[in-house]
Amino acid sequence: MLSYKNIFTMNFFQNIQSLLLIIILLFSFVNCQNIPKPRYQQTSSLIGNRLYFFGGDLSTTDYKNYSAANLTNEVWYLDLSSSFNTATPRWNKDVGMPIGYALGASCVSPIDNSVFLVGGRMFIPNTATNNLGSSPVYIFNSNISLWTTPSIIGFNSSFKMRNQNRPVIDNSGKIYTFGGNNDTGFNNLYVRYDDMSILDTNSMTWSTLAISANAPLPLLFYTATFLPTGIIVYIGGYIDRFAIFPGGVSMNDIQTFNTKNYSWSSMVASGATIGSRIGHSAVLSMLNILYILMLSIKPMFIFK
Repeated sequence: MLSYKNIFTMNFFQNIQSLLLIIILLFSFVNCQNIPKPRYQQTSSLIGNRLYFFGGDLSTTDYKNYSAANLTNEVWYLDLSSSFNTATPRWNKDVGMPIGYALGASCVSPIDNSVFLVGGRMFIPNTATNNLGSSPVYIFNSNISLWTTPSIIGFNSSFKMRNQNRPVIDNSGKIYTFGGNNDTGFNNLYVRYDDMSILDTNSMTWSTLAISANAPLPLLFYTATFLPTGIIVYIGGYIDRFAIFPGGVSMNDIQTFNTKNYSWSSMVASGATIGSRIGHSAVLSMLNILYILMLSIKPMFIFK
C-alpha cells in the first residue's frame, strides 16, 4: 500500500514532467513560426489581398560595410483578407528568388498581377557577392509561385546593375524607370544616369528615350508615383548637381513626366517647407491625393 509520502512524490514529479513538456512544446511552437528576420533595403508589392516583401539585407553590422552584407532571396507575404494583430502578424513564406536582392523596386502588372523586379543590386543568395550574370528583370507569378527570366528585345546594356531608382507601371503594362546608378557597393567608379527607360511587358521590348534638354539631372533614392492622367510625379531623393557629390532635392521642387508625349515639366509645391530627404515613400489615395511618408533618411553631405 502506497504511503501519503510516496503519492505526494509521484504527483510532484508528474507535475514537473507536465510543466517541462508544456515548456518544450511552447519553445518548439515559437521557433517553428514563420517570422522573418530583421532586414532593410527590401522591396514590396500588393498583389490582391497579399502584401509581398522581396529580398533585403539581413546583416546586423554597419550598413556601410558591404563585405559583411547578407543579401537574402526570401519572399514573405501578409494576408490582408482578414484582420490580425499588428504586434504579432501571421507571416507566410513563398518560394525564394533566383538572386539575393536589394535597393531595387517591384511593379505589379495591372493585366495579370505578375510582379516585375526591375533593376536593383543582385547577389548570390545569402552572401555579399554580386551576381554580375543576373538578369536585369525577373518576373514572379504569385498564383503558382514561379520565378521566370524574360527574354527582352532591345535591352540597353547600360541598365545592367542599375539601382537606387524607382520604376512605375502604367495601365497598359509599360514600366518607366528614370535615373539611378550602377554602383554595386564594390566598384570605386560608377555612373549616375539621367535617362528614361521603358519596358513594354506585353512585347518584352526595351527602349531608352533620348535625353531631353529639360530632363532632371541624375536622380537617386526618390519616389515615383503614377497618376491616372498618365503623369509620373518625382519627389525628393539625391540629385547630381556637382558631378561627384550628390545633393538633396528640395521636397518642394517636383518633377513630372508625361507618358503620353514623353515630356518633362517642373513645379514648385506651396505650403510648408519640408527638409530634403531620401528613402521616403509615397502613395496615391483613391481620392487622387498623394501622401508622402516622411519616415526616411535626412541626407548629410561632407565635402573635402
